[in-house]
Amino acid sequence: QNQGFDPFSGPVSYSHAVNKAAPAVVNIFTQRLIQEEPSLNELFLRRFFNKQPSKRMQSSLGSGVIMNSEGYILTNHHVIEGADEIRVSTHDGREVDAKLIGSDAEVDLAVLKINLKNLSAIKIADRAPLSIGDVVLAIGNPFGVGQTVTMGIVSALGRNQLGLNTYEDYIQTDAAINPGNSGGALINAYGELVGISSAIYSKSGGSEGIGFAIPANSAAQVLGDITQFGKTIRGWMGIEVQEATPALLTRLNIPTALEGLIVTGLTLNGPAQQSGLMIGDIITALNDKPSENAKSAMNQIAALRPGENIRIEVIRSGRLQSTVAIAGKREKPAR
Repeated sequence: QNQGFDPFSGPVSYSHAVNKAAPAVVNIFTQRLIQEEPSLNELFLRRFFNKQPSKRMQSSLGSGVIMNSEGYILTNHHVIEGADEIRVSTHDGREVDAKLIGSDAEVDLAVLKINLKNLSAIKIADRAPLSIGDVVLAIGNPFGVGQTVTMGIVSALGRNQLGLNTYEDYIQTDAAINPGNSGGALINAYGELVGISSAIYSKSGGSEGIGFAIPANSAAQVLGDITQFGKTIRGWMGIEVQEATPALLTRLNIPTALEGLIVTGLTLNGPAQQSGLMIGDIITALNDKPSENAKSAMNQIAALRPGENIRIEVIRSGRLQSTVAIAGKREKPAR
Protein backbone atom coordinates (compact mmCIF):
# COMPACT_ATOMS: atom_id res chain seq x y z
CA GLN A 1 0.00 0.00 0.00
CA ASN A 2 3.05 2.26 0.23
CA GLN A 3 4.07 1.88 -3.43
CA GLY A 4 4.85 5.26 -4.92
CA PHE A 5 4.79 6.89 -1.46
CA ASP A 6 7.17 9.80 -1.05
CA PRO A 7 8.19 10.12 2.62
CA PHE A 8 9.22 13.74 2.07
CA SER A 9 5.82 14.91 0.85
CA GLY A 10 2.59 15.39 2.78
CA PRO A 11 -0.99 16.46 2.23
CA VAL A 12 -1.84 20.13 1.73
CA SER A 13 -4.89 19.65 3.96
CA TYR A 14 -5.61 17.39 6.92
CA SER A 15 -9.38 17.77 6.61
CA HIS A 16 -9.84 14.08 5.80
CA ALA A 17 -8.06 13.07 9.02
CA VAL A 18 -10.03 15.60 11.08
CA ASN A 19 -13.39 14.63 9.54
CA LYS A 20 -12.62 11.00 10.31
CA ALA A 21 -11.60 11.52 13.95
CA ALA A 22 -13.52 14.59 15.17
CA PRO A 23 -16.93 12.86 15.58
CA ALA A 24 -15.32 10.54 18.15
CA VAL A 25 -14.08 13.41 20.34
CA VAL A 26 -16.50 14.63 23.01
CA ASN A 27 -16.64 17.50 25.46
CA ILE A 28 -16.87 16.59 29.14
CA PHE A 29 -18.44 18.84 31.77
CA THR A 30 -18.18 17.95 35.44
CA GLN A 31 -19.66 19.47 38.56
CA ARG A 32 -18.53 19.00 42.13
CA LEU A 33 -20.27 20.14 45.29
CA ILE A 34 -17.84 22.15 47.42
CA GLN A 35 -18.40 22.84 51.10
CA GLU A 36 -16.83 26.20 51.82
CA GLU A 37 -14.94 26.95 55.02
CA PRO A 38 -17.28 28.90 57.33
CA SER A 39 -16.46 32.41 58.45
CA LEU A 40 -16.79 33.46 62.10
CA ASN A 41 -20.11 35.10 61.25
CA GLU A 42 -21.39 31.89 59.65
CA LEU A 43 -20.28 29.86 62.67
CA PHE A 44 -22.27 32.24 64.91
CA LEU A 45 -25.36 31.95 62.71
CA ARG A 46 -25.04 28.18 62.52
CA ARG A 47 -24.78 27.88 66.31
CA PHE A 48 -27.69 30.14 67.22
CA PHE A 49 -29.98 29.89 64.21
CA ASN A 50 -29.18 26.36 62.93
CA LYS A 51 -27.97 27.79 59.60
CA GLN A 52 -26.73 25.11 57.17
CA PRO A 53 -23.09 25.13 55.98
CA SER A 54 -22.36 27.06 52.79
CA LYS A 55 -22.03 24.97 49.63
CA ARG A 56 -21.38 25.82 46.02
CA MET A 57 -21.03 23.96 42.72
CA GLN A 58 -17.61 23.98 41.08
CA SER A 59 -17.59 23.28 37.34
CA SER A 60 -14.76 22.15 35.10
CA LEU A 61 -14.37 20.89 31.58
CA GLY A 62 -12.27 18.53 29.55
CA SER A 63 -12.39 16.25 26.55
CA GLY A 64 -12.80 12.55 25.87
CA VAL A 65 -12.60 10.00 23.06
CA ILE A 66 -15.29 7.48 22.10
CA MET A 67 -13.45 4.17 21.82
CA ASN A 68 -16.23 1.90 20.58
CA SER A 69 -19.86 1.91 19.46
CA GLU A 70 -21.00 0.69 22.89
CA GLY A 71 -20.34 4.18 24.26
CA TYR A 72 -17.13 3.65 26.25
CA ILE A 73 -15.10 6.85 26.49
CA LEU A 74 -11.49 7.39 27.53
CA THR A 75 -10.53 10.60 29.29
CA ASN A 76 -8.06 11.71 31.96
CA HIS A 77 -8.53 10.79 35.61
CA HIS A 78 -7.89 14.39 36.62
CA VAL A 79 -10.76 15.57 34.40
CA ILE A 80 -13.39 13.64 36.38
CA GLU A 81 -11.69 13.31 39.78
CA GLY A 82 -14.11 14.08 42.61
CA ALA A 83 -16.98 14.91 40.23
CA ASP A 84 -20.54 14.53 41.53
CA GLU A 85 -21.98 14.89 38.04
CA ILE A 86 -20.45 14.14 34.62
CA ARG A 87 -22.09 15.19 31.37
CA VAL A 88 -20.88 14.49 27.85
CA SER A 89 -21.58 16.56 24.74
CA THR A 90 -21.03 14.76 21.43
CA HIS A 91 -19.79 16.23 18.17
CA ASP A 92 -23.33 16.18 16.71
CA GLY A 93 -24.75 18.23 19.59
CA ARG A 94 -26.28 15.54 21.80
CA GLU A 95 -25.79 15.90 25.57
CA VAL A 96 -26.14 13.08 28.08
CA ASP A 97 -25.14 12.01 31.59
CA ALA A 98 -22.09 9.74 31.74
CA LYS A 99 -21.39 6.91 34.16
CA LEU A 100 -17.90 6.51 35.59
CA ILE A 101 -16.89 2.87 35.00
CA GLY A 102 -13.49 3.18 36.64
CA SER A 103 -10.32 5.23 36.74
CA ASP A 104 -6.60 4.79 37.24
CA ALA A 105 -4.87 7.72 38.89
CA GLU A 106 -1.45 6.07 38.43
CA VAL A 107 -1.62 6.65 34.66
CA ASP A 108 -4.21 9.48 34.74
CA LEU A 109 -6.89 7.66 32.74
CA ALA A 110 -10.61 7.12 33.33
CA VAL A 111 -13.34 5.21 31.51
CA LEU A 112 -16.86 6.63 31.10
CA LYS A 113 -19.97 5.07 29.57
CA ILE A 114 -22.80 6.85 27.74
CA ASN A 115 -26.00 5.35 26.38
CA LEU A 116 -26.52 6.81 22.92
CA LYS A 117 -27.06 5.23 19.52
CA ASN A 118 -25.15 5.88 16.30
CA LEU A 119 -21.89 6.83 17.96
CA SER A 120 -18.71 7.39 15.95
CA ALA A 121 -15.77 5.50 17.46
CA ILE A 122 -12.12 6.30 16.80
CA LYS A 123 -9.67 3.88 15.19
CA ILE A 124 -6.38 3.21 16.95
CA ALA A 125 -3.34 3.63 14.70
CA ASP A 126 -1.74 0.35 13.67
CA ARG A 127 0.12 1.30 10.47
CA ALA A 128 3.60 1.66 11.94
CA PRO A 129 5.30 2.70 15.18
CA LEU A 130 5.10 6.42 15.90
CA SER A 131 8.33 8.25 15.12
CA ILE A 132 9.86 11.58 16.09
CA GLY A 133 8.95 14.05 13.36
CA ASP A 134 5.57 12.48 12.52
CA VAL A 135 2.74 14.97 12.01
CA VAL A 136 0.07 14.83 14.73
CA LEU A 137 -3.13 16.77 15.40
CA ALA A 138 -4.73 17.45 18.79
CA ILE A 139 -8.55 17.57 18.94
CA GLY A 140 -10.32 18.78 22.07
CA ASN A 141 -12.21 21.61 23.72
CA PRO A 142 -9.61 24.12 24.91
CA PHE A 143 -10.84 26.86 27.25
CA GLY A 144 -14.44 25.76 26.53
CA VAL A 145 -14.57 27.54 23.16
CA GLY A 146 -15.76 24.40 21.36
CA GLN A 147 -14.05 21.61 19.48
CA THR A 148 -10.71 22.79 18.12
CA VAL A 149 -7.90 21.19 16.09
CA THR A 150 -4.21 22.07 16.35
CA MET A 151 -1.25 20.63 14.46
CA GLY A 152 2.36 19.82 15.27
CA ILE A 153 4.86 17.01 15.20
CA VAL A 154 6.04 14.34 17.60
CA SER A 155 8.90 15.99 19.49
CA ALA A 156 9.95 13.01 21.62
CA LEU A 157 8.82 9.56 22.74
CA GLY A 158 9.02 7.72 26.07
CA ARG A 159 9.12 10.76 28.33
CA ASN A 160 9.03 9.31 31.85
CA GLN A 161 10.86 11.70 34.17
CA LEU A 162 8.09 14.28 34.57
CA GLY A 163 6.88 13.32 38.05
CA LEU A 164 3.22 13.61 37.03
CA ASN A 165 2.13 10.00 37.62
CA THR A 166 3.42 6.69 38.91
CA TYR A 167 3.60 5.26 35.38
CA GLU A 168 4.77 7.59 32.61
CA ASP A 169 5.52 6.88 28.97
CA TYR A 170 4.50 10.09 27.26
CA ILE A 171 4.48 11.24 23.66
CA GLN A 172 5.77 14.82 23.56
CA THR A 173 4.37 17.12 20.89
CA ASP A 174 4.33 20.80 19.96
CA ALA A 175 0.70 20.57 18.78
CA ALA A 176 -1.02 23.18 20.95
CA ILE A 177 -2.66 21.54 23.99
CA ASN A 178 -4.45 23.98 26.27
CA PRO A 179 -6.64 23.64 29.40
CA GLY A 180 -9.77 21.74 28.37
CA ASN A 181 -7.86 19.60 25.85
CA SER A 182 -7.12 17.04 28.59
CA GLY A 183 -8.55 13.67 27.62
CA GLY A 184 -8.87 14.62 23.96
CA ALA A 185 -7.44 12.83 20.94
CA LEU A 186 -3.97 13.07 19.48
CA ILE A 187 -4.27 11.67 15.96
CA ASN A 188 -1.97 11.01 13.02
CA ALA A 189 -2.36 12.34 9.48
CA TYR A 190 -4.72 9.45 8.68
CA GLY A 191 -7.22 10.34 11.41
CA GLU A 192 -6.18 7.45 13.67
CA LEU A 193 -5.65 7.71 17.42
CA VAL A 194 -2.03 7.76 18.58
CA GLY A 195 -2.50 9.25 22.06
CA ILE A 196 -4.74 10.75 24.74
CA SER A 197 -3.75 14.37 25.42
CA SER A 198 -2.91 14.65 29.09
CA ALA A 199 -0.63 17.47 30.22
CA ILE A 200 1.40 20.50 29.25
CA TYR A 201 4.59 22.10 30.45
CA SER A 202 3.79 25.76 30.82
CA LYS A 203 4.77 28.80 32.85
CA SER A 204 1.84 30.87 31.56
CA GLY A 205 -0.96 28.31 31.85
CA GLY A 206 -1.35 28.08 28.07
CA SER A 207 0.41 26.06 25.39
CA GLU A 208 4.11 26.79 25.00
CA GLY A 209 4.93 24.01 22.56
CA ILE A 210 5.49 21.22 25.08
CA GLY A 211 2.49 18.93 25.43
CA PHE A 212 2.26 15.31 26.55
CA ALA A 213 -0.04 12.47 25.52
CA ILE A 214 -0.50 8.91 26.77
CA PRO A 215 0.19 6.40 23.94
CA ALA A 216 -3.02 4.98 22.47
CA ASN A 217 -1.99 1.33 22.87
CA SER A 218 -1.30 1.82 26.58
CA ALA A 219 -4.60 3.64 27.00
CA ALA A 220 -6.45 0.86 25.17
CA GLN A 221 -5.01 -1.73 27.58
CA VAL A 222 -6.29 0.32 30.54
CA LEU A 223 -9.68 0.58 28.82
CA GLY A 224 -9.84 -3.18 28.38
CA ASP A 225 -8.86 -3.89 31.97
CA ILE A 226 -11.30 -1.41 33.51
CA THR A 227 -14.25 -2.52 31.38
CA GLN A 228 -13.52 -6.19 32.11
CA PHE A 229 -12.19 -6.16 35.68
CA GLY A 230 -13.10 -2.71 37.01
CA LYS A 231 -9.43 -1.85 37.52
CA THR A 232 -6.08 -1.95 35.74
CA ILE A 233 -4.16 -5.23 35.93
CA ARG A 234 -0.37 -4.79 36.16
CA GLY A 235 2.60 -7.08 36.39
CA TRP A 236 4.74 -7.16 39.54
CA MET A 237 8.17 -8.55 40.41
CA GLY A 238 8.75 -7.43 43.99
CA ILE A 239 11.96 -5.58 43.28
CA GLU A 240 13.55 -2.23 44.02
CA VAL A 241 16.26 -0.88 41.74
CA GLN A 242 18.48 2.14 41.40
CA GLU A 243 20.22 3.39 38.29
CA ALA A 244 23.89 2.43 38.25
CA THR A 245 25.51 5.86 38.15
CA PRO A 246 29.33 6.11 38.22
CA ALA A 247 29.18 7.70 41.68
CA LEU A 248 27.09 4.86 43.10
CA LEU A 249 29.23 2.18 41.46
CA THR A 250 32.37 3.78 42.89
CA ARG A 251 30.80 3.81 46.36
CA LEU A 252 30.02 0.09 46.03
CA ASN A 253 33.51 -0.73 44.65
CA ILE A 254 32.04 -1.89 41.33
CA PRO A 255 33.63 -1.02 37.95
CA THR A 256 32.17 2.29 36.81
CA ALA A 257 31.99 1.24 33.15
CA LEU A 258 28.92 -0.90 33.85
CA GLU A 259 25.43 0.27 32.88
CA GLY A 260 22.16 -1.01 34.25
CA LEU A 261 19.98 -1.09 37.34
CA ILE A 262 21.33 -2.16 40.72
CA VAL A 263 18.97 -4.37 42.73
CA THR A 264 18.59 -2.62 46.10
CA GLY A 265 15.58 -4.47 47.53
CA LEU A 266 13.62 -7.70 47.08
CA THR A 267 10.23 -8.72 48.40
CA LEU A 268 10.44 -11.95 50.39
CA ASN A 269 9.29 -14.83 48.15
CA GLY A 270 8.37 -12.36 45.41
CA PRO A 271 8.82 -13.25 41.72
CA ALA A 272 12.25 -11.59 41.51
CA GLN A 273 13.65 -13.39 44.57
CA GLN A 274 12.16 -16.71 43.42
CA SER A 275 13.95 -16.29 40.08
CA GLY A 276 17.28 -16.18 41.90
CA LEU A 277 17.96 -12.44 41.81
CA MET A 278 20.05 -11.08 44.67
CA ILE A 279 20.60 -7.63 46.14
CA GLY A 280 23.64 -6.12 44.42
CA ASP A 281 22.95 -7.72 41.04
CA ILE A 282 23.10 -5.29 38.13
CA ILE A 283 20.22 -5.81 35.71
CA THR A 284 21.37 -5.06 32.18
CA ALA A 285 18.29 -6.16 30.19
CA LEU A 286 14.64 -7.20 30.58
CA ASN A 287 13.28 -9.37 27.76
CA ASP A 288 16.33 -8.36 25.68
CA LYS A 289 15.57 -4.65 26.12
CA PRO A 290 18.48 -2.72 27.70
CA SER A 291 17.76 -1.55 31.26
CA GLU A 292 19.26 1.88 31.75
CA ASN A 293 16.31 3.80 33.18
CA ALA A 294 14.43 2.76 36.33
CA LYS A 295 11.16 4.33 35.18
CA SER A 296 11.27 2.53 31.84
CA ALA A 297 11.95 -0.78 33.59
CA MET A 298 9.01 -0.19 35.95
CA ASN A 299 6.74 0.54 32.98
CA GLN A 300 8.00 -2.59 31.20
CA ILE A 301 7.24 -4.79 34.22
CA ALA A 302 3.84 -3.18 34.80
CA ALA A 303 2.85 -3.88 31.18
CA LEU A 304 3.27 -7.63 31.78
CA ARG A 305 0.22 -9.75 32.45
CA PRO A 306 0.38 -11.82 35.65
CA GLY A 307 1.82 -15.23 34.79
CA GLU A 308 3.93 -14.02 31.88
CA ASN A 309 7.64 -14.79 31.81
CA ILE A 310 10.30 -12.10 31.78
CA ARG A 311 13.93 -12.86 30.94
CA ILE A 312 16.40 -10.99 33.13
CA GLU A 313 20.07 -10.52 32.31
CA VAL A 314 22.29 -9.52 35.23
CA ILE A 315 25.92 -8.98 36.07
CA ARG A 316 26.95 -10.69 39.32
CA SER A 317 30.54 -10.70 40.53
CA GLY A 318 31.63 -9.47 37.12
CA ARG A 319 29.95 -12.29 35.21
CA LEU A 320 26.92 -12.02 32.92
CA GLN A 321 24.09 -14.35 33.93
CA SER A 322 20.43 -14.72 33.01
CA THR A 323 17.29 -15.97 34.70
CA VAL A 324 13.54 -16.04 34.09
CA ALA A 325 10.92 -14.63 36.47
CA ILE A 326 7.17 -15.16 36.37
CA ALA A 327 5.31 -11.88 36.79
CA GLY A 328 2.90 -11.65 39.69
CA LYS A 329 -0.09 -9.35 40.08
CA ARG A 330 0.58 -5.89 41.47
CA GLU A 331 -1.82 -4.77 44.13
CA LYS A 332 -2.51 -1.06 44.25
CA PRO A 333 -0.81 0.49 47.28
CA ALA A 334 -2.96 2.15 49.92
CA ARG A 335 -3.14 5.92 49.45
